[in-house]
Amino acid sequence: MVERIVFIHLPGETDAVPAGRLTMVEQGLQVQASTFAYGRRYVARANAVPVDPVSLALQSGRNDEDRVPAAGLALFGALRDATPDAWGRRVIENRLRAPPNGLPESVYLDHAGPHRAGALDVRASPTTLQAGGVLPSVVDLRHLLDAAARVEEGEPVPAHLEVFFAGGPSVGGARPKAVVTVDGGEWIAKFPARNDVFNVPLVERATLELARTAGLIVPRTRIETLADGRQVMLIERFDRERLTRGSGRRHMVSALTLLALNEQDSPNASYAAIADAMGVHGASGTITSDRRELFARMVFNILVSNDDDHLRNHAFLLDATGGGWRLSPLYDVVPKPQVAFERMLHLSIGPQGRLARLDNAMAGAGRFGLLPPDAARIIDRVVRAVRGWRDIFEGLGVPVRECDRVATAFRRAADIGMQDVARQL
Repeated sequence: MVERIVFIHLPGETDAVPAGRLTMVEQGLQVQASTFAYGRRYVARANAVPVDPVSLALQSGRNDEDRVPAAGLALFGALRDATPDAWGRRVIENRLRAPPNGLPESVYLDHAGPHRAGALDVRASPTTLQAGGVLPSVVDLRHLLDAAARVEEGEPVPAHLEVFFAGGPSVGGARPKAVVTVDGGEWIAKFPARNDVFNVPLVERATLELARTAGLIVPRTRIETLADGRQVMLIERFDRERLTRGSGRRHMVSALTLLALNEQDSPNASYAAIADAMGVHGASGTITSDRRELFARMVFNILVSNDDDHLRNHAFLLDATGGGWRLSPLYDVVPKPQVAFERMLHLSIGPQGRLARLDNAMAGAGRFGLLPPDAARIIDRVVRAVRGWRDIFEGLGVPVRECDRVATAFRRAADIGMQDVARQL
């Protein structure tokens, strides 16, 4: 049995406070069960917020009793979101000289570091200080790339490079990345990987900027080109905020948590289910606009063949003033070149399931609270923007050869059901 204290950075505050006690029962490397109990001092705070929106909602009665995760989950979703995913695990394993996936879950949770995603932190006791770790800056990108390459190869990171990962990994995902500072703010640096068949950092950045032209909400991005020609994409963290004195952290959970599902259940989930969860957990006055945004993102993923749209790649940020959760800005969108005419997304789109067609999206628009003419206008807006993808890409410095390598990812709207949409315009 493993006990830890969960800390949380409350809205507008720079320092984390203890929220409650997490108990985990581990068998081998896996968490078999867990419980959580809020601390009485925490729930007495006027600005206390729930650690987990589904399993640990703050109630009017007693909040200091042990609770278990909803839907039979072994670990609370919000704590799972604060635990590193594939790349973060590789970094921790490298530092601890452990084999892939060879550590208990509690060790990954302990070593995620002070720069993990969201507002939660996990410590040994209520008096344990936050782990240290000075973030590198953009001038350290070459050293970070060298260290990341060694992690990918399974080689130990030399002592003079280990400092660059001392703060621990940041967010989930399999691709190499690190947190860096840019003009006093935190950004995520996303690196090329050894098996890339095209310039992923450059193309991902261009795709996000294309999404911005389609009216989607996207964080600031930029490309850094090193002296040797390697390129790194930087994306501003939306789970951090600048305060009058110092910086704060925004509480964030994945759609996987909001739906109280296990990782293996993600392919059976749908965009509509996320829209439904917004109706339950969404912040007051924002549900309609967030559902429209989610629908537009689904359409964008169809048009650029982004089938990495699993539930961890959709996030929600706590809006304390609205008393609920807001859809986060867009992230992790990479076109997938392919020759197949019939394509699927990871999540279900409409009545035809995961089939990546605009008429399928159109047919399922009612679950997003959209009337057919409204859905058609959103689809048309995104289609018009994506149609000019090459101009956007080349304008952002993507070479013609790289555009050619990803061209098969981009769909012609007329080939995937645009005629059904046009009837509603």
